[in-house]
Amino acid sequence: MVTINKLEIENVKRIKAVKIEPSPAGLTVIGGNNNQGKTSVLDSIAWALGGNKYKPSQAAREGSMVPPTLRVTMSNGLIVERKGKNSALKVIDPAGNKAGQQLLDSFVEELAINLPKFMESTPKEKSQTLLKIIGVGDKLAELERQEQEYYSQRHAIGVIADQKEKFAKEIPYYPDAPKEMVSISELIQQQQEIFAINGENARKRQNVDRIRQEYDQSILEVDRLRKLLAEAEAKTNQLSEDLKVANMDAVDLHDQSTAEIEENIANIEQINLKVRTNLDKDKAEEDAKQQREQYNALSAKVEEMRQAQRDLLANADLPLEGLTVSDGNLLYQGQEWDNMSGSQQLMVATAIVRKLKPDCGFVLIDKLEQMDTITLEQFGKWLEQEGLQAIATRVSTGDECSILIEDGYSIINEAHQATQKPSFQAGTF
Repeated sequence: MVTINKLEIENVKRIKAVKIEPSPAGLTVIGGNNNQGKTSVLDSIAWALGGNKYKPSQAAREGSMVPPTLRVTMSNGLIVERKGKNSALKVIDPAGNKAGQQLLDSFVEELAINLPKFMESTPKEKSQTLLKIIGVGDKLAELERQEQEYYSQRHAIGVIADQKEKFAKEIPYYPDAPKEMVSISELIQQQQEIFAINGENARKRQNVDRIRQEYDQSILEVDRLRKLLAEAEAKTNQLSEDLKVANMDAVDLHDQSTAEIEENIANIEQINLKVRTNLDKDKAEEDAKQQREQYNALSAKVEEMRQAQRDLLANADLPLEGLTVSDGNLLYQGQEWDNMSGSQQLMVATAIVRKLKPDCGFVLIDKLEQMDTITLEQFGKWLEQEGLQAIATRVSTGDECSILIEDGYSIINEAHQATQKPSFQAGTF
């Protein structure tokens, strides 16, 4: 990774003369009061390495007759200069050959010299940047699209299922009703069949009475006409046999009642209403069941897409352990950007910048005064652990500042020197 070994700046914005040798790894804090030239140091570095698009609108120090001069020495041996009336760029490689902005662009990441561009971007833009550099953006977007499609389908099915379940619950049920609709023509036919049977029974009973009357008359006739006994006995014997047969036919006869059928005929509409209601309830419950089955199937699909996204990110080459993307938002240790601490935000931003262009080993950070000294220390230790270089500014003159800027000049911070091993040199030309 390429870092910054030395900075030499003259007559840029508020700077009169600044010389800094930042720590090769960890945090180099440039301190001082307001309007002393701290931010001008970072602006100068961005201009020197990023090109004229980072040139300040009023680059020359007010009141100076000498044009701006920039000289940045990189850890790969490159020397970057801007000086003269036009502040023309000059890049010298270790072999002494000349090179230009294209060479700088090959290892200088734009966000490294313009970190606010990333810090101030939207949560979605941050996550898209991360997904782009780990190479899973398109695939994750497709999985998210499929998840949303299944989710929308499931939602629509769920609404219908809820409606059908509610409709089915509101329909009454009649357990005493038959399973099928009752036909009035069938009931009338059954009634007519019973009438026919009962009519036949009546005919047979009348036959018994008729034979009995004839038998009785015959007995009288026998008593009265003994002389005709022979003829009458033959007839009597025959009638006696007929009577036996008739009695046998009539002894087990039972008339059937039409009361139930007559009641069903009278109540057929009420019965059929109950049947129709039961059929409606059965259908509503079946429809609701089918909708719920579709809802559950789509729920499985939604979870399948979400698991695929988790697996994709779990196997991706992420720039920082604990960093991921969920529902289009950047997460670190399970927290979204606005819930991260200041040091965590800087760690995430710096790690992503490094991943964007691995050869770029430095990052510029302005206005670190919102961080307390403990947070600064945590961030600095993380930078050292990762072998990264950060050059930052802070409105402070405390011992956390590596150097101080006073009235446009760089001054060694004696308090910092007393508490830490010096990892820089600072002075004036």
